[in-house]
Amino acid sequence: MSTELLSDSAVSLSDRAVSPVLGVVLLLVVTAVLAGAVGTVALGTPMPTDSPRAAIDLRLDAEENRVTLVHRGGDALDVTALSVRVRIDGTALDAQPPVPFFSAEGFRPGPTGPFNSAADQRWTAGETASFAVAGTNDPAMSSGATVTVVVSTDSAVLAELEEVA
Repeated sequence: MSTELLSDSAVSLSDRAVSPVLGVVLLLVVTAVLAGAVGTVALGTPMPTDSPRAAIDLRLDAEENRVTLVHRGGDALDVTALSVRVRIDGTALDAQPPVPFFSAEGFRPGPTGPFNSAADQRWTAGETASFAVAGTNDPAMSSGATVTVVVSTDSAVLAELEEVA
């Protein structure tokens, strides 16, 4: 009878020893998988670029077909590095303003502020820049139309502005 007890307790002792070892191994595997996932996300996330930041307001004059942008604050912007895109009621203008410019197809000559090629090409806080869409550019800006202007650089959108004319 004592032999039976000895063999039963030997089996039960070895079964008990396996559970903690398996628990530790599983915990190590889960930790390694989580560390790998965190490392992949951290290394795969693009580093922030040194894109300029600026607060810009949009003003419209439907009678004059004039789009005015006001630099309210933030970094000084190099106008030669900017792209300005205009949509009216969701449709992009046939010709987009090639800032800076003086005379361009689809726009009346003589934009103001840093959008004018004869002006300083640094757009700083407090300055206003504007251009007038010519009647030959389509679609026409009319009273009640929703105008969207996107100001961006190669690396980032600085502002996406929307106003009703």
